[in-house]
Amino acid sequence: MTNNQVRVRFAPSPTGALHIGGVRTALYNYLFAKKHGGKMILRIEDTDSTRFVPGAEAYIIESLNWLGIAFDEGIGADGLATCRQSERKAIYRKYVDQLLADGLAYIAFDTPAELEAKRQEIPNFQYDAQTRGSMKNSLTLSQEEVQARIAAGDVYVVRIKIEPGIDITVNDLIRGKVVINSSILDDKVLFKSADNLPTYHLANIVDDHLMEISHVIRGEEWLPSAPLHVLLYQYLGWADTMPQFAHLPLLLKPDGNGKLSKRDGDRLGFPVFPMDWIDPKSGDRSSGYREAGYFPEAVVNFLALLGWHAETDQEFFSMDELIDAFSLERVSKSGAKFDYEKGKWFNHEYLIRKSDAELASMLMPILQEKGITTSMETLASIVGMTKVRCNFISDFWNQIKFFFVAPTEYDAKTVQKRWKTNSPTDMQALYSVLENIEDFSAANCEQVVMNWITENGLHMGNIMNAFRLCIVGEGKGPHMFDITATIGKEETLSRLQKAIEALK
Repeated sequence: MTNNQVRVRFAPSPTGALHIGGVRTALYNYLFAKKHGGKMILRIEDTDSTRFVPGAEAYIIESLNWLGIAFDEGIGADGLATCRQSERKAIYRKYVDQLLADGLAYIAFDTPAELEAKRQEIPNFQYDAQTRGSMKNSLTLSQEEVQARIAAGDVYVVRIKIEPGIDITVNDLIRGKVVINSSILDDKVLFKSADNLPTYHLANIVDDHLMEISHVIRGEEWLPSAPLHVLLYQYLGWADTMPQFAHLPLLLKPDGNGKLSKRDGDRLGFPVFPMDWIDPKSGDRSSGYREAGYFPEAVVNFLALLGWHAETDQEFFSMDELIDAFSLERVSKSGAKFDYEKGKWFNHEYLIRKSDAELASMLMPILQEKGITTSMETLASIVGMTKVRCNFISDFWNQIKFFFVAPTEYDAKTVQKRWKTNSPTDMQALYSVLENIEDFSAANCEQVVMNWITENGLHMGNIMNAFRLCIVGEGKGPHMFDITATIGKEETLSRLQKAIEALK
């Protein structure tokens, strides 16, 4: 690096929808960069041409934009224009040739069928110092034969040459010092002539070096590859500028063991993608947090606390507060159980913290689709009465529909439990009381009705439960007199009379 600026990158592959674990990786990179006044780069690692999925790159960018995870350079941002690895072929070839010239890599012509035959012949076969002498490569073939094969168009790969018996140290900011002996590593493929592209291992090292990445913050699944990457930095002469590594803990299944998967979401009914994803081949739709009604700030807050904890007991963080509080030192070494119910709770808490007017503006289109006409002021008032019962904007209609649509039927369980033998007589008497009230405000109606109940020695619970059933159609809703004040005197009396006739 030419300076000490923090520079991180999020480098997904466009092979499908962005998993929520990948979103958390992007978030932690973003928080770390902003905490230290650094830069964040979005790089698309599309060197595996066989797994490329159309639309995946755009999906990744839109998902991160929705969550407020912004990039300073790379795809979708100003700065480096060539952050798709498929557009950087010429750059990588230079370093492949350098490794070959230095004797730190070699060309291998073994076909897939020949490799499979070796796997059948040798249990736990791996291409390494013990086996490469019996394979078809530039270490066993003459230089003339190698050149002849290349000239003839034979397909080949370039493999790193790893010598056994060397301790390789990975200094991880989360896990500390990790030492791996090179004897257990295989000679990984670095380059494929079939598509003239490097593999992930070489491309990401070259790009991280050229883009002056200071910290590689990525998932724990890449920890086994870290010794290979350290070797590549050494082989290419970049050991002094090697970035620091931090391998994040896995997101784990809510139940059982293992890494969180899409199947877990399908099985338990929660999204594992930030947005809905439609598979371009099968047409299958997978649900996303955005379309499920989650607020982006709730998803960010929820994800941040899956594997990281603040120094205090604070649970609710704005993005700026997360940036201020975040540190890799407080990232856990162990995996985090994905508690999707906690995710719903976070969304509920963010919902009830929003103003009634803001929620009403989100809810108004849903009412308009149902042909409901009301003022924003009235809707905001109704939202204020009911939002504590909602996790998502989509929950509101079931909680407020009785404000706009009179019940045509009555919940059987509530009728059985709340409608007593004398309820028709009581409700007819209540009708007369309400009919004579001129000031139909919630406070005045409540005072008049409570006085009537007391003066006549009636059972308050029986009266109010039957009253709610008549007006709402079931035993739910906010304060009864807030409901009657909102729907008005005429509608209240109409509903009361219809219920008496229907239920007696």
